Amino acid sequence: MLAAAGFAFDVYAVEVDERPRAGEAPAAYVERLAIEKARAVFALHPSDSVLGADTTVVVDGRILGKPEDRDDAVRMLRALSGRMHEVLTGVALVSPRGVSSGVDSTRVWFDAVTDEDISWYVDSGEPMDRAGAYAIQGLASRFIPRIEGSYTNVVGLPVALVSSILKQE
Repeated sequence: MLAAAGFAFDVYAVEVDERPRAGEAPAAYVERLAIEKARAVFALHPSDSVLGADTTVVVDGRILGKPEDRDDAVRMLRALSGRMHEVLTGVALVSPRGVSSGVDSTRVWFDAVTDEDISWYVDSGEPMDRAGAYAIQGLASRFIPRIEGSYTNVVGLPVALVSSILKQE
């Protein structure tokens, strides 16, 4: 998505503890993780500007991260079935000048899905490394009739927010 928007970048993977803290609000959670990820890479590349991001799905105030296993993916998809939920992405830029961050929110409507639909989708393997157990840009697109907000946010990186944060740099 960044390349399509004309940004040049390198990708670095880091490990951070992605468990929510007790009482942590979903928006604060994704913003904290974005900052932690960016800081972890910045520690290795202190002269660079480093962008970090983290996305989660929120339904009834509950954070739905990546499913732990097949049963967890089924549980998440059942929770989303026939309902609207929010997708939140925290974005952080860490550079020698400091830290800039923000959170984007998109409302997503999920069709009512049958157990057969859920089994088919989970069997595809696509939900297993995705917040909320689905990928809007993939097979799950057939279950999503409407969104309100940034599509790229739901994919995992709100490009307009990234651009805005980079302009502040």
